[in-house]
Amino acid sequence: MAPQFRERIRGFILGEEPKTKEERSLVQKIDFFILTFCCFAYFFNFLDRAAFANAYVAGLREALKMTGHDYNTVLAVTTAGMAVGQIPHGIIIQRIRPSVWLPSMVTVWAALTMASAAVKTVHQLCVLRFFLGLAEASTYSGAMYILGSWYKPLEIGKRTAIFSAAGMAGTMFAGVMMVAIYKGMNGLGNLAGWQWVFLIDGIITLPIAIFGFLYFPDIPEITKAGYLSEQEKKIASTRLPPIKADGHNIRPWPLAKRVLATKQFWILFFWSPVCATLEIYSVQNTFLLWLKYHSSHFTQPQINTYPLGVQAVGIISNMIAAWHMDVTNTRVPMAVLAVFLQLIVASMLLTRDLPFVGTFFAFYLSGTAYMVLPLIFGWANVILQRSGDDAVRSVTLYCMNIGSMVLYTFWGVVLYSAADAPYWKKGGIAMVVCCFVMLGYIYLVWKLDKDTLDKFGGGGGAGAEDDAEMSPASSAEKDTKGEELVATAIKEMAPSKV
Repeated sequence: MAPQFRERIRGFILGEEPKTKEERSLVQKIDFFILTFCCFAYFFNFLDRAAFANAYVAGLREALKMTGHDYNTVLAVTTAGMAVGQIPHGIIIQRIRPSVWLPSMVTVWAALTMASAAVKTVHQLCVLRFFLGLAEASTYSGAMYILGSWYKPLEIGKRTAIFSAAGMAGTMFAGVMMVAIYKGMNGLGNLAGWQWVFLIDGIITLPIAIFGFLYFPDIPEITKAGYLSEQEKKIASTRLPPIKADGHNIRPWPLAKRVLATKQFWILFFWSPVCATLEIYSVQNTFLLWLKYHSSHFTQPQINTYPLGVQAVGIISNMIAAWHMDVTNTRVPMAVLAVFLQLIVASMLLTRDLPFVGTFFAFYLSGTAYMVLPLIFGWANVILQRSGDDAVRSVTLYCMNIGSMVLYTFWGVVLYSAADAPYWKKGGIAMVVCCFVMLGYIYLVWKLDKDTLDKFGGGGGAGAEDDAEMSPASSAEKDTKGEELVATAIKEMAPSKV
C-alpha cells in the first residue's frame, strides 16, 4: 500500500509515471537536476524583487528620501532591464551552453544585489536595478525553454507550476527574512536592516550558481551530464518532436523571417501581457502598500508578513490549476476561472469604503491570478514544440516575457502607483476591462493550439483533447507512436551494452 500511495503522491505532483524503467530513470534525474537549479534560481530571483519592496517599507524609503513615484520608477527601471535583455538571452542560449550562461547570470545578479546595499541616491539604485534586471532576464524564459526541451506536453504543466511556485516561495521567504533582519540585525556593523537584506540575499544566491555550473544538463542534443547514460540521452532526444536541421540557426535574417512570419509568434507574444494584467495586484505589491498606508493599525512585522498569504494562495491555486490541466488535458476551464476570480477581486477593491476584513479577503483572493503561470508558458511550450524549430521556440518564449515586462514598465506607474494608496480606482477599472479581453484571447490561443496540432501533430494541447473526443483512435495512435519511439531507442542502445 505504501508504494502505491507514494506513486499517487508523485502522480499528483509530477504527473503520469513514464512507461519504461529507462525513461523513468531519465525523468527522475532531470527532475532533480533541472528543477533544483531552475527553482532555486527563480526563488532567489523573486527573493530579490520582494526584498526591494520589503526594504522600501522598512527604512530604504527614508534613507534615500524616496517618494511613492520613486518606488514605482525603480520597479519600472528593473522591469525595463528585464525587457531589454529578453531577446539577447534567447539568442545567446542557442550558442553558449545553458549550463554556462544561466549560472553566469545568477552570479552577476547576486553581485549586483549585494551592491544595492551601498547606494546613496535613487539614481544609483535605478542604475543598479536596471543591470540587475538585465541579468535576471535570463531566468524565467530560460527555464521555460529548458523545460520545453526535456519534458513532454503532459509533463510540462506541473513542472511549470512547481517552478513558478518557487518564485512565490521566494516572495514569502523575503517577508520572513525581512522581519528577522529588522528585529535582529538592524544597526549591526553600522548597517541598516534594509542593507543587510540586500547583502544576505546576494550571498545566499551564489551556491545555486555553483550548482548550475557543475550539474545543469543543457538540452538533450548537446548534454554532457555525467549522471545520464548514453541510453538515457538517446531516449531524451526521442521523447519530443525532432529538431529540424536548421532548428538552431540564429543567423539574424533567417531567424527573423522564421519568427516573424508565423502566426504562433504574434498570437503568443500578445498572450503573455494579456495574462499578466491579471497578476498586477500581486506583482505591484499593492497589499503591502495598503498596509503601509494604514501603519497606525499594524506593526512593521505585520506589514511585512501579512502579504505572505497572497503568495500562499498563489502557490496553492497554481498547483491546482496545473494538476487540472495535466490530468484533463484541457487549459480553458482554469483560464476562465482565473478571469472570474479576478473580476471578484477588482469589484471588491473598487468599493471605496470596503471594511478591513473585506480588503484582506480581496487581496488574498488576488493570489489566484497566479493560476495563469502554468497556462501562459506551459501552453506556449506545447504549441511551439511541434514545429521542431528550437531557435524560434527560444526567441518566442523570451519575446513573450518582453510583452509582460513592457506592460509592467508603465502599467503599475499609471494605474497602481504607490502614491495612490490605499485606493486604486483606475487600476480596478482596468482590471475589469482586461478580464473581458482575456476571455476573448483564450479562444484565440485555443484555436491556435488546434491549428498547430492539425499541421504538425504532437498532442498535448487543448485541441488534442477535443480531437480525441471526436476521434478516440487518433489520440491512441499518437500515444502508441510515442511509446514505439522510446522502445526503438532502447533496442538500438541494447547491443552496445552487451
